[in-house]
Amino acid sequence: MTPNQATPHSATPAAHAGAITIGGELHVNRMGFGAMRITGQGIWGPPTDRGECVRVLRQAVELGVNFIDTADSYGPFVSEEIIAEALHPYPADLVIATKGGLERPGPNKWTPNGRPEHLRRSLEGSLKRLKRDRIDLWQLHRIDSTIPADEQFDVLREFVRDGTVRCIGLSEVNAKQIEQAAQFVEVASVQNRYNIVDREWDDVVDYCQRHGMAFIPWFPLAAGSIESSSDNANAHQIIERVAKRHHATAMQIALAWLLARSPATVVIPGTSKTDHVGENIRAAEIELSEDELQELNQLG
Repeated sequence: MTPNQATPHSATPAAHAGAITIGGELHVNRMGFGAMRITGQGIWGPPTDRGECVRVLRQAVELGVNFIDTADSYGPFVSEEIIAEALHPYPADLVIATKGGLERPGPNKWTPNGRPEHLRRSLEGSLKRLKRDRIDLWQLHRIDSTIPADEQFDVLREFVRDGTVRCIGLSEVNAKQIEQAAQFVEVASVQNRYNIVDREWDDVVDYCQRHGMAFIPWFPLAAGSIESSSDNANAHQIIERVAKRHHATAMQIALAWLLARSPATVVIPGTSKTDHVGENIRAAEIELSEDELQELNQLG
């Protein structure tokens, strides 16, 4: 079974991507928003312009985004706090996904912590900061290799059983790990690093589609390098050529490709600038031809 597809019910830009049902109950547009960048440099501390980040979130929702992805480690805590400041009380259809399982010793530093007591504290903190009684989609940010995986998955099962989490997701996992987790709890989504020039997880994208899970690619724009990369000049030229045909940017084409890659994808470009929000979301309106898809499919 593949993820549930639905016809967009509004004319908002994000709705042009179509819709998906995550975990059998979370109905969202496939063009979402990733809230990692509404923090300070190194994903550490508060952003330079908090008011701008509040406006970014509100603009995204106005453009039809009803899926926002964050994590307790973004800041840490800052991203979740700004989401609540900007959007609470939340629109009825807004789905907020968050993650736990990473600690932050400093800027650009990430340390897995899958101890059950830490995962419980992470969830409790996210509930308070987001001002919610239940998290729509809670994702294990990383499987901690120093803790038995079964212990980590068992805690996820407890989250669902006690009603504090609706759906469970995983991040940076392979098919074997997904299957191991599925022995404890239904896996609704997988979030792995993936973009038009980084196809390491091609097999997981296909696995998610076959098994009715959402695939949420993080680093969807390779931090902007797709638009100016000198590492792969040929790929850049091909993307730019397609972009010119659509009067679009290279980054919009990269997002449109992710949406076309599989009906299981939920795309979450992020930014801290209002100038970029609309540009990213309107990538949902771009329809790539079969010839263009074949051309772009060979870049990974």
